[in-house]
Amino acid sequence: MATFPGSDIISLTSEQPRYDLGESVGPDLHLGALLEAAPGDIDNLVLGYRTAEGNAALRAAVAALHGVEADDVIITVGGMHALFLLAFILCDRGDQAVTTAPLFPLARNVLDAVGADVRVLRLSFDEGYRIDLDALAGCLTSETKLVSLASPQNPSGVAIPPDTLRAIVDLMAAKAPDAFLLLDTTYREAVYGDDPVAASGHELGPRVVSCASLSKCHGAPGLRLGWAICRDPALREQLLRGKFSTVISCSAVDEALALEVLRQREQIIDARRTRLAAGVAKTADWVAANASHVDWVPPDAGALCCVRLKPGVVDEAAVTRFYDVLAGEDVRVANGTWFGDDARVFRLGFGFLSATDLAVALDRLTMALDRTLREAA
Repeated sequence: MATFPGSDIISLTSEQPRYDLGESVGPDLHLGALLEAAPGDIDNLVLGYRTAEGNAALRAAVAALHGVEADDVIITVGGMHALFLLAFILCDRGDQAVTTAPLFPLARNVLDAVGADVRVLRLSFDEGYRIDLDALAGCLTSETKLVSLASPQNPSGVAIPPDTLRAIVDLMAAKAPDAFLLLDTTYREAVYGDDPVAASGHELGPRVVSCASLSKCHGAPGLRLGWAICRDPALREQLLRGKFSTVISCSAVDEALALEVLRQREQIIDARRTRLAAGVAKTADWVAANASHVDWVPPDAGALCCVRLKPGVVDEAAVTRFYDVLAGEDVRVANGTWFGDDARVFRLGFGFLSATDLAVALDRLTMALDRTLREAA
């Protein structure tokens, strides 16, 4: 029997603590507010089957955000559907795939579920989670079918610089010419304030495929609406068939609401970029105030970052105790082990809570850290 690997990150879908610093999203959109600014024709929506490739206007809106053609876009049931389809199509059992650790666990799980031979490129906190091109070259062979990366990464929020992406494409052409590069760009637009938005990567050639969704940048994870962008005709056709064979089409309601989100995108995104800029600044201040016991890797984008309990200062027993004490404060962070990192590293989300609640949560984080260290003394 085929099995899907388990992951403790599933706890994020259970009951939330009062102060949830484990989430990697901004605040959720409210349906009423979205519809208030929507044209009245949504009331006449026909609840029939939609096309397998997705609503034409929605595909055009997504394409405009990425500088591609609407025919390059296939709408999927969230970004995870796109990740699964690409793993299923490109990797037969035993085929080589390359990805990173740490990594959003479900992105690794789909590779394991299809039976791929997964080669892991380790990313280091001390190196700022930057990709080492020599190490990546050592993972690639002529048998590699898929290289799956995220930019910005989850859990760190670190983006892959454009020159590194170009070097990765060149490496793959030389060492793994049959492989596709999959870029999960879910956090691409979640920049801070007026920071520029990175290019989507499709300018690097047709063997670069991307996926994303409305879950992270737009505050609409409840819509379960994502997309894959593919400029290789044969692979695009397989994605289309794969989508039809798994879900037939997306929900008519989800597609209509997703189109409305993108129509209101500028207002939605601008407000969130301001909020994220304030959140990352507050987090930087918290790290500085607790620098004797923690350090961090500043993120490039997204509502998330990685913080570490300092080695040599916080021992292993105290690391375990820290999570227990934090739970007693009704605060949650995302344990680094969920992502294939060390337990002393945790993902801290600074976009989900209001400014007031974020301040309280960070204060409680400090109290939990102080109590942990007192008890260890």
